[in-house]
Amino acid sequence: MNHRKRIENCLNQATLDRIPVTLWRHFPVDDQNPESLASAIIQFQKTYDFDIVKVTPSSSYCLTDWGIIDEWCGATEGTREYTQHVISNPEDWSHLQILDPTKGKLSEQINCLQIITKELGGETPIIQTIFNPLSQAKNLIGRENLTVHLRRYPEALHEGLRIITESTSRFISEIEKTGISGIFFAVQHAQYGILTEDEYRVFGKKYDLQVLDSTHNMWVKMLHLHGTEIMFDLFSDYPVNIINWHDQDTSPSLSEGKFRFPGVVCGGLSREKSLVLGAPEQIISEAQTAYRLTLGNRFILGTGCVVPIIAPHGNIMASRKCVETLSV
Repeated sequence: MNHRKRIENCLNQATLDRIPVTLWRHFPVDDQNPESLASAIIQFQKTYDFDIVKVTPSSSYCLTDWGIIDEWCGATEGTREYTQHVISNPEDWSHLQILDPTKGKLSEQINCLQIITKELGGETPIIQTIFNPLSQAKNLIGRENLTVHLRRYPEALHEGLRIITESTSRFISEIEKTGISGIFFAVQHAQYGILTEDEYRVFGKKYDLQVLDSTHNMWVKMLHLHGTEIMFDLFSDYPVNIINWHDQDTSPSLSEGKFRFPGVVCGGLSREKSLVLGAPEQIISEAQTAYRLTLGNRFILGTGCVVPIIAPHGNIMASRKCVETLSV
């Protein structure tokens, strides 16, 4: 059973030869060039042989053509710091232009996907990271200022979100042509410590669903809910078939999430405690616990977010090898 067939069977609740597993990480410095990012991701996959290849560019890939500037400062997650935003005043949102995905940084990401699919496509599902419109808006203006605009200048923000949504949908239409299997849809603001549910429905969900509507021809759609105290139930009707969240750090548990979401749950492994600071034995134990919580079906072993770039090779390999001994 190859990777594609295994994921297809997992999504359709059909017979499996083993539990699927996938991990992903950032590739700082390499992520500033399409060829070097593709090479790093291909090498990562050839080393660990995961069931899904998640393409993880820097979060700025979808924003650079609007003028943001960021830099690599050594974060252990491999993320970059934003040093220049492009939104200062409410009227700036309406000045954003709908991006052409065949030009600039977006076209470079398409080139990256073409290289990866040529090398790995066919037998291995490949999914592109897509940040939802509200997450993109946050990086265009800055985390604190986004909340201010959301509450003081809602119509101006809505205009910006409409432009971001259209640009994102056009990009998805182009990357579909590369032959990738789907997307990893990253949501960052569905946390009770950031917004209320009503605020997320108005400024988040409305645009999320428009973006996801452009993915109807894709067969792998993984939703990532970032952070803690998440609004899990707000997403039970999203047109996605896999959900991933920081299940080791916040509720719901894998078993609760599986009860409340009709598709496949992805998680079970602790990023810091186990993959960075632990040992293979600890990873195997967590995988066994996740297996018991999910009964081994509608389940993909993974972490709640990106694997830190300082995670030891042996621990990452243990996460891949341990599924060989988990009974299905």
